[in-house]
Amino acid sequence: AEAPPAAPAPAAAKSTPPPAVAAETLTALPRGKGLPVVVRTGVCFVNLESVEENEGAFVATIDLRVRWVDLRLRYAPAEAPDGFKEFRGAASEARLAEMWAPDVLLTNMVGEPEYQVRGLRIYPDGRVELMQRTTARFATTFDVERFPFDRQKLKVEMVSRLESQERVAFDFRQDDLSFCKAATGVGVDGWTTGLVDLRREPEAGWYGDSHARLVASLEVTRKPGTSLAPIFIPLFASLLIPLLAIWLNRVEDGEFQIEAFELANVIIGGLFAVIALNFTVYSEYQMLASGDNLVARLFGLNYITLAVSLVTNIVLFHFQVLRK
Repeated sequence: AEAPPAAPAPAAAKSTPPPAVAAETLTALPRGKGLPVVVRTGVCFVNLESVEENEGAFVATIDLRVRWVDLRLRYAPAEAPDGFKEFRGAASEARLAEMWAPDVLLTNMVGEPEYQVRGLRIYPDGRVELMQRTTARFATTFDVERFPFDRQKLKVEMVSRLESQERVAFDFRQDDLSFCKAATGVGVDGWTTGLVDLRREPEAGWYGDSHARLVASLEVTRKPGTSLAPIFIPLFASLLIPLLAIWLNRVEDGEFQIEAFELANVIIGGLFAVIALNFTVYSEYQMLASGDNLVARLFGLNYITLAVSLVTNIVLFHFQVLRK
C-alpha cells in the first residue's frame, strides 16, 4: 500500500514588520535617547541683499543647520564610504518624507521664499544633519534712538510648534556657535556686519506648554557718514537763524535800527525752512518719526529756539520793554 502524502510545511513567520508599520515607526518621534529630542541649531548668513528700515525688514540668504540623533537610522559604516549618506534636492525631500525630522518654521519670514533647497546627511551612528538654504525677506525691529551711530540686530526666528519643548528642544554648542557667522564679504551699502548671536526664547503654547524657539541675530553697524551731511549740517545751520535774527539788531542813539516785523519775517522764513527739512528727512527715514532719537530732538530744539527768538524780538524790539 502507498503511504499517504505528507502535509505541507507551515509557512515561516515574517520577522520584519509590514512596510506601512516600518514607515510609521520611522516618522514617529525618536525616543532612543530619551526625551526631549535635542535639536542642535545654527544659522549662517550667506548674503545680505538689503536693509529696509522704513519697512522694518531685510532681505538675506541664510543657511539653517539642524542636527539630531535617531538611533533607528543606524547602518553599517561599510555602506557609506564617504562616512555618511547624502541626499540633495528631490532625493532629500523623498528621504525626509520617510523619517522624522524636526518641524522648524522661520516665523518672521515675509511671504514665500525666493529660493529654498534642502540637503540631508545621515551618519552610521544615527546622527542626522539637515541643511536648508533660504533666500527671503525677514521682518525685524529697528531701534533708532542712537541714530546715526546706532547698531541694529537683523533677526531670524525659528520655532518648532508640532511638539512641546518637553519633547523637542533647541540647543547649541561651541561648534554650532562657530557655524553661526556672516560669510566673508557679506555686507550692504551703509552698514558694516558683525557677529551672529544665538538666544533661546521659548514661545507659549496651548494648555500651559511652551515650544522651542531660537533667535539668531546678525549685528550690523550703521556708517554715519551717509547721513551726517544731508541731515545734521542743515539742522545745525537752521539753529543759527534765531540767533541771526537777534544779532541783526543794532542800536544807534538808543534806538533799534531794524524793525521787528523784518526780524519776524526772518524767523518765519526759518520756520518754513525747518518744516521743509522735517518733511524731507521723515520722508526718507520714516522710522525716525516713530520714536525718540537725536534727529527728533534737534527738530524740537529748532522749533523752541525759533519760538524764543520770535518772542524776544516782539517783547524787546517792538514793545521796547527794556527801554521802558
